[in-house]
Order: sequence, then C-alpha cells, then structure tokens
Amino acid sequence: MLSHERIWSAIDALAARHGLSPSGLARRAGLDPTTFNKSKRLAADGRARWPSTESLSKILDATGTRLESFTDLVAPPPDPRLLQGGRTVPLLGFAEAGSNGFFDDAGFPAGQGWDEIELPPGTNEPVYALEVSGQSMMPLYRDGDTVIVAPGAPVRRGDRVVARTRDGEVMVKVLQRRTARTIELASVNPDYPDRQFAVEEIEWIARILWASQ
Repeated sequence: MLSHERIWSAIDALAARHGLSPSGLARRAGLDPTTFNKSKRLAADGRARWPSTESLSKILDATGTRLESFTDLVAPPPDPRLLQGGRTVPLLGFAEAGSNGFFDDAGFPAGQGWDEIELPPGTNEPVYALEVSGQSMMPLYRDGDTVIVAPGAPVRRGDRVVARTRDGEVMVKVLQRRTARTIELASVNPDYPDRQFAVEEIEWIARILWASQ
C-alpha cells in the first residue's frame, strides 16, 4: 500500500540517486524549487500533503526513470511478521561475500555452515541473503540491513544489484549502464562516487529482490 511517508522517501531517494537535493530535482523537472521541500509535505493543520501525479511524471521524465524503478523505491520492506513459516536461505556478511572460494560460478554461496534467514511463504526463486555494510546506498539501505539477492533473475538498467569484482570487492549499487565493454554502477548516496568497470573485471552481478530492514 502506498503511504505518504514512503512516497516522499522515494522522491528523496530518487534525488540522491542523481546527486541532487529535493530542490535540485524539482528544478531539473521544471518545477518550483520548493515543490519537494519538507515544509511542503504537511499542511499548517498537520494534514498530509501528497505530491501531484504531474510532478511525479515530470521528475521521472527529467531523470529518465522508469515507473517500475520508482515504485521499487516506494515499496516498503516486508513486514517481519511475514518471515514466519518461510523457507530458510544462507545469510552472508560482506566480508564473507568478498572472500575467495565462497561462491560458485553462478554467484551462489558454496559450501555449508552459513547462518540462515527465513523468507516469506511464496518466495520460490533461488536466492540468498546478504547483510549490507557501509553507507553508499543510504537512504535506501543502511549498514546492517539485509538484502535478498537473486543471482538468476534478469538484471535491467535501474535495478538495485549486488556486484562482485574478480578482485573480491563486493558492493551494493544501482545498475546505471551496461555495454559490451563496460559496466557502470551508481551509488545512491551522493557522498560516494559511481563506479565503472570493464566487463571482464566483474565476476557476477545479482539483482536485489527486496530488503528486510
């Protein structure tokens, strides 16, 4: 269900993804710079003010963002109560994910003895869980959040992904562009630079399905 808080958080995250403040995002879309100011999100009597569909359409167009990608930003993390009764999958930390020998060629954890996390019923795709480390995906993911990774899922531009280089570096990013020669990965947090790699430098990229926060 859409909520006032999640809609505004998604706008903030979209602005941050493109290295903009909410005011900068409004200007890029040809809107009044104050359109997305925090002071505009509540009326004087405390009632919630929602962004118009016109303003949302303009910021999606101005940033080249698909509606599906924006709704991914809006989607709340799953209710922890739904984690009862689901199947279990391996849970890795970033240090383990970056170590040699822990993954097969398809990007799945290899071996045994992992910690485990339960998934909601109905999650049938082959997946595993990864605990986020660092701040490069703030405000989408915070240090300690758990993301559910599906190595077999198709990855498209704008998807949130986990990538592992052949040198063992693991990162949570947004797939910005992929060509026959290069892969460009964007950081949501503007304090962290975007990254570009030659295709042969990347061991695998896996799509993030959802996060437990």
